[in-house]
Amino acid sequence: MNESAQTLYQRLGGYDAIVAVVENLLPRLTTDSQLGRFWEHRGDDGVQREKQLLIDYLCHKAGGPMYYTGRDMKVSHRGMRISGTDWERFIGHVGDTLDAFEVAAAERSDVLAFIESTRDDIVEA
Repeated sequence: MNESAQTLYQRLGGYDAIVAVVENLLPRLTTDSQLGRFWEHRGDDGVQREKQLLIDYLCHKAGGPMYYTGRDMKVSHRGMRISGTDWERFIGHVGDTLDAFEVAAAERSDVLAFIESTRDDIVEA
């Protein structure tokens, strides 16, 4: 299969690669002095469930075989009071994670474009 015919899921390396990215990204977010508040008072089970939903969502949206059973982004993030500043900080962590995995420019651009497409459903103010 030529590279242009591959899904983003395939170009990123499939399930295991997306899991590795999530496992790198989540600790950055949960320990961030500004963003960590979104995980305060959450039990380990809830965090693990959220992690698996994120993996399923990313795999599904990137063209992989996963079926996402969670809520849409607008419903999932309603009432969290995620600000534009929070969003920019989050994007910085995503960039750091993509750097850590040396994600190629084309895939990096596609990942960031996809994430940016969710902004209006996530950022409240």
